[in-house]
Amino acid sequence: MTTHPTAAVPDQLFADAEAEARWRARFTAPRVSLPGWADDAPDRSLYLSNSSGVWEIYAWDRAADTHRKVTDRPNGTSHGALSPDGEAIWWFADSDGDEFGVWVREPFAATGQPAEPAVPGVRAGYPAGLEIGHEVAVVGTSTDDGTTIHLSRAGGEAEVLYAHENDAGVSALSKDESLVAIAHSEHGDNRHTALRVLTTGGEVVAEKWDGPGKGLDAIAFSPVRGDNRLLVAHERRGREELLIWDVTADTETEIPVDLPGEISADWYPEADALLLVHTYRARNTLHRYDLKTGELSTLDTPHGTIGSAGVRPDGAVEYSWSSAARPGVVRVLRADGDERVLLEPAGHKAPPSAELTDVFVGDVHALVARPEGAPDGPLPTVFSLHGGPHSADEDRFSAYRAVWLDAGFAVVHVNYRGSTGYGSKWRDAIEGRPGLTELEDVAAVHDWAVREGLADPRKCVVNGASWGGYLSLLALGTQPERWAAGVAGVPVADYLAAYEDEMEPLRAFDRALFGGSPEEVPDRYRECSPLTYVDAVRAPVLVLAGENDPRCPIRQIDNYLDRLAARGARYEVYRYDAGHGSLVVAETIRQTAAEVDFVRRALG
Repeated sequence: MTTHPTAAVPDQLFADAEAEARWRARFTAPRVSLPGWADDAPDRSLYLSNSSGVWEIYAWDRAADTHRKVTDRPNGTSHGALSPDGEAIWWFADSDGDEFGVWVREPFAATGQPAEPAVPGVRAGYPAGLEIGHEVAVVGTSTDDGTTIHLSRAGGEAEVLYAHENDAGVSALSKDESLVAIAHSEHGDNRHTALRVLTTGGEVVAEKWDGPGKGLDAIAFSPVRGDNRLLVAHERRGREELLIWDVTADTETEIPVDLPGEISADWYPEADALLLVHTYRARNTLHRYDLKTGELSTLDTPHGTIGSAGVRPDGAVEYSWSSAARPGVVRVLRADGDERVLLEPAGHKAPPSAELTDVFVGDVHALVARPEGAPDGPLPTVFSLHGGPHSADEDRFSAYRAVWLDAGFAVVHVNYRGSTGYGSKWRDAIEGRPGLTELEDVAAVHDWAVREGLADPRKCVVNGASWGGYLSLLALGTQPERWAAGVAGVPVADYLAAYEDEMEPLRAFDRALFGGSPEEVPDRYRECSPLTYVDAVRAPVLVLAGENDPRCPIRQIDNYLDRLAARGARYEVYRYDAGHGSLVVAETIRQTAAEVDFVRRALG
């Protein structure tokens, strides 16, 4: 392997001590996720927090108002769940962020005893869903051989409930623990899954598939025992909508909601209503939908983005929220209308940042932020491309965006074709030509930013991580005249090698996106691979790579870097000992400092 130049990590980014403290404080400010709770013991909750400097799982006894850190691992922990009785905490134990491991279990109350394997007989793999009941646990595992779903009764040895070479996952367990819903891609497309409901004995009860290009997602069975209706997300009319499927009678009721954009939902505790999360133009609102009357009411939440939401047994709605200008909080809206902050960790608060402005360039939605006090003329501009690709940039707080603004850069987020929240047609428009399609939208927004005098055409930076990192490398090679520098975090760089080494669920995703495997459509993979265009790259580029990344593996990144080195291109690399990103706050700060410093040097 070629030795590659390592990116510098400056001790500080700003000469002004106050500015230096401000950007670091946004990253180190303690944050929490929305707490979940045990169905039958709602005073017992679980959440993620970075309070220790690493994202870990915390247990919260609401009755006693006590908190304890459950996990303590060098590279953090990101997946956890509670048993319905609140007695056990399950968490996923992988190795150094490689996402390959097993579920382990320990008591909710601290005992000092180490966690033990939660389901005996389940081999290590990538997680493919988990449902925990009182007597039954259902665990999905993905490996190179496909997906296996195991069922355990009363903590006993695992038995195989389902196995298939194609991608699948556990979606829901009925309240009476008699039925299991799985989402599968036996038809060959894991981007548009079908549903199957099985008894816990393995018998097929019902099937549902809307045909090619129309996915179904099982959200949850009714929370009322004996009511085995299943809440399902569908896209029959080109956007995410809802239906309720009575799987025993095999009948369904679509939920008509007269709102633009897309809808996701969960049940109210009595199964008489749904809590709707409405997504439109990169922002969210919350609504209650009465299943008997069809009445839709709007809940009073601030303008911005809702990360997640749920309804407590007493009818209170808890949700996580932030906006571009205001850091995230977890709030509760009680049935009597009282609204307040629910959970706020001890420590300093993140300083605020700038608001985002909406821009539409044709059909492409972009979100734009300017540095406070910036001059009216064109600015150095970071075009920040989100990952996914099936995701979207939203009006949410970002310490990462804020540091670029503090450094004097305008920031432009592009919700290119492939993004979610704009309908199925927009999301699926990249099929057969991924990467190149998105960059047409990025180019249109770039043209707008230069034309309107926002962006200095000599100082435009393309930047992203994961799929955004892939797009950044592809942009540097296919649009070299547009970019003065590029930053690519954990990217796909050599698509053929990436396919060979990545986790099987992503291979299945690639086959669905490209219309086949590299053996079936090799020219399409080459056409859409950054490595194909590496010799055209003119701008300096920084690549960040995780040594244990199962999604964008290290070998294919090294292939790309070797080609840059062979032609004497200007580039640097930052390698770190974790997976597809880091859960360690100090590591995130180091990477961010390296990125900003590299771009400043690249732009002179």
